[in-house]
Amino acid sequence: MRKSMLKSLVISTLAASSLLMTSPADAAVQINPIKNLSADFIKGADVSMLPELEALGGKFYDMDGTEMDELVLMKKYGINWIRVRIWNNPDHANGGGYTTAERALAMTKRAHELGMKVLIDFHYSDFWADPGKQYAPKAWEKQTASQVSKSVYDYTKKVLGDFKKAGHLPEMVQVGNEITNGMIWPLGKLPAQDDGKTLALFVESGLKAVHETDPHIKTMIHIDKGGDNAASQAFYNQLIKDNGVNDFDIIGLSYYPFWHGNMEAMRNNINDLAARYGKEVIIVETAFGYTNENFDDTKNPYDAQAELVGGFRSTVQGQATGLRTIMQSLADVPGGKGIGMFYWEPDWYAVPGAGAFKDKGDEWDNLVMFDNKGRALESWKVFNDVSNQSLPTIKPVFKEADMVTGEAGRGVPAKLPVKTRVTFSDDHAENLAITWDNPAPVFEQAGDYTVKGTVIVDGEKHPVTGRITVIDKVNLFKNGNFEQAQNLAGWKIAGDQVLNVVTKAGDALDTSAMHYWSDKAFKFTASQEFTGLADGKYTVAVSTQGGGGQSKYQLMAVTSAGTQVVDIKDTKWNEWHTFTIRDVEVKDGKCTVAVTMEAAPGSWGSLDNFEFYKQK
Repeated sequence: MRKSMLKSLVISTLAASSLLMTSPADAAVQINPIKNLSADFIKGADVSMLPELEALGGKFYDMDGTEMDELVLMKKYGINWIRVRIWNNPDHANGGGYTTAERALAMTKRAHELGMKVLIDFHYSDFWADPGKQYAPKAWEKQTASQVSKSVYDYTKKVLGDFKKAGHLPEMVQVGNEITNGMIWPLGKLPAQDDGKTLALFVESGLKAVHETDPHIKTMIHIDKGGDNAASQAFYNQLIKDNGVNDFDIIGLSYYPFWHGNMEAMRNNINDLAARYGKEVIIVETAFGYTNENFDDTKNPYDAQAELVGGFRSTVQGQATGLRTIMQSLADVPGGKGIGMFYWEPDWYAVPGAGAFKDKGDEWDNLVMFDNKGRALESWKVFNDVSNQSLPTIKPVFKEADMVTGEAGRGVPAKLPVKTRVTFSDDHAENLAITWDNPAPVFEQAGDYTVKGTVIVDGEKHPVTGRITVIDKVNLFKNGNFEQAQNLAGWKIAGDQVLNVVTKAGDALDTSAMHYWSDKAFKFTASQEFTGLADGKYTVAVSTQGGGGQSKYQLMAVTSAGTQVVDIKDTKWNEWHTFTIRDVEVKDGKCTVAVTMEAAPGSWGSLDNFEFYKQK
């Protein structure tokens, strides 16, 4: 969500401390040990970009400024596994680290010589593969499904055979990368009319090649839905129960809290998956921001909005606390089935030329564990400290509550927010309930006003301040920005049940938005009816983002004078557009505003900042 001057009240939160710049290298971290962490718990890092970073002149330094080989530095601080991706036939000019099988083998040798273990991540693509893109390698583009299946087997067997000849077989292999929506598109794309049989054929071929190379190699199937149990179940049920692919050891999940849901959702998911399928679970990708600063000209996906959603402050301490929370969650999985985690590209600081795409810069430079000169942050200490039972356990305490700001309409009760972000001494944050001195103040004149309230932490009250700008225009939508209730209260939903409220950076303009997705074709109408309106002309608006492609997607306003409609067209994820209907004439006090959609399987996107107000 974003702030708008046309709302009855829009509340955003901004901690005063987030405006202060501190030196990450000067920060000190405090980490509580994890009592039930196993001695062989995987403390891993994906370092696929390292060869390219080094080739482009990237240097790495310990916290005291001593230059070090990055793998040596990571081992010093407790990293015991690395993860390296492989693209079939990448073009070096395209960027992304040119992650060839040859580079992966060289990295595996380096890791083994240091006593580390290795996870190899087959993308089965010539470039990035993730839920939004799983393009077939160019050499396989014209093959049939049976031919691709053989190619997957032959390619996997060839690559691992080369590792075996070199005496450096990896200890773990994942067949595909974030294959929630399938892999090797279009043949292996999900959802599919064959209920995933083609994808299962491809996965089984890769697993067969691994098992035949060495049955001791652990195998993983990896999706991105770390905080989404329903989507995780849907995928693994189809793969395991419907298609009989069960000869793998580990469920791998990507979990970035600013994209994939809160920690509670992640914990519930990993506990359920481990019990439901009897498999070990790894959070195979995660990361936490240590700053909101961007160090080059390429926009980062992590920013102040992502920090707000993610639940950890953008500090070195917040990064360390986030990682400790992930490890504690895994250690708590019953039966010892939460066996480890990998930090995704902790080394990818903004080295010139090391971009994810051709002629682009670094999108990841504030999510790494080095400052922008390559100096290790103190958050690296978390990997050793969680296993050091001699360290004290210190309970985090209240640190600060965010000041809230917003807008209210003149002469109507302001609907103040029910929660604000509270930061604790370990820089984790929680949204806690506010008790306002006056929960519904009325301001008769335009201007800026201060409201006061409190939050309670450990039985003690702490002050909260709100600064409210009162304006003339009043947004008539109930729950039009989804910040107050964070649900669909106030909305009438007809049709397929594909709507919910998402709290994910990029899918919302602040912290919450109406979101849709389904693996089946769907249609819905979401509406609100207004009565008792003053005669006159009104404006309706909504902001949207998504993958596009709907056969019907419209914003409409219905009055006794007729129906006015505007088509909605989305372009891509996190690219927001606002659609507006002006001069909606109301003569009998009634108007219905709605969004209606008819969409193909797999369609997704968000709607936010609904507005309906009387024109002057």
